[in-house]
Amino acid sequence: MSDEVLSQDEIESLLGKAAPAAPKKAESKAASKAAVTQPAPSSQPVSFGGQGIVPTIAPLPAPTEKVTTYDFKRPERVGKEQMRALQTMHEGFSRNYGAALSALLRTIVEVKLTSVDQLTYSEFVFSLENPTCFNLINAPPLEGQLILDINPSLLFPIIDRLLGGTADASNPARRPLTEIELRLASRVTSLFLNEIKIAWMNVIELSPEIDHVESNPQLVQIVPPNEVIVLISFELTIGDVRGMMNLCIPFNSIERIGGKLSANSWVTYSKKPSTPESVQQISDRLGHSIVELSVDLATSQISTADLVGLRVGDIITTEKDIHAPLVVSVEGRKKFHASPGAFKGRKAVQITEPIVERHVAVGKQAG
Repeated sequence: MSDEVLSQDEIESLLGKAAPAAPKKAESKAASKAAVTQPAPSSQPVSFGGQGIVPTIAPLPAPTEKVTTYDFKRPERVGKEQMRALQTMHEGFSRNYGAALSALLRTIVEVKLTSVDQLTYSEFVFSLENPTCFNLINAPPLEGQLILDINPSLLFPIIDRLLGGTADASNPARRPLTEIELRLASRVTSLFLNEIKIAWMNVIELSPEIDHVESNPQLVQIVPPNEVIVLISFELTIGDVRGMMNLCIPFNSIERIGGKLSANSWVTYSKKPSTPESVQQISDRLGHSIVELSVDLATSQISTADLVGLRVGDIITTEKDIHAPLVVSVEGRKKFHASPGAFKGRKAVQITEPIVERHVAVGKQAG
């Protein structure tokens, strides 16, 4: 055994290496205690070490950003502004079409726009009844075809009304239309196309016409099944009869004119100040209007006895001076002064000056 004696520094170094062993045990106890008090990720109560300690689960924090669901099977390809434009256009159309249909059927018809939605073509087709009145419409310059579907529960009472019936819908028929019924239904669809043409006039000038009519909608495929279409639905009420009429517009038909729908060019009641172009357009249209023009030569008063005794060749004297200007009236309103004369062998008048209307304000004197 060596007689070497350890120095003070070596002793402290050995003690320093042996000291961390004890804190490790204490640290492990603290860690296990912390593990017990921390909330468990599961929503079920958890017991540790048989001690029956149930931790409290803190609620998850609310998301700071708004999350919107998006269905890739039903993409929204038509913008919200364009959808609002279509809705406003066809709200006016529904009122006009209701008035025109009332005149055709000689009864009160209420047409109300119920919805303007985006969905796929397959969803639209499989939601329809079979058989139905499925009208395929060509509407150049729009590409492709549009579809007008009229529910049979509505169409048969209309045909009954056109034939002199009472539009009774107690026993609705479920069969395809006959040739005679198709001819009668064409009066309703032709009226629809005429009002659609007027409703779209401020956006684009359409020339809609019926291509052909089908009874089974599942046999017609104008676009791929997953193609987006705009479905415009109307509810028609004729007495006690109610039914739906649907207008299907494929997205590819209105894709090129989407800018016109977004630019608010279809608004006819805009409060923007008039432009020189709009004033000129109104002037051009008013320029072809027919108005009544009359010239007041003179006035005179005679007795009834003199009037009865008038014969051809008699001369009636007036108090009006020959040099006094004549009065030219337009639609009964005095507008110009003129002088009499002749032009190319015909009696004529020459406008000398316009008549300026003067408004004289009459005040009331307090007594």
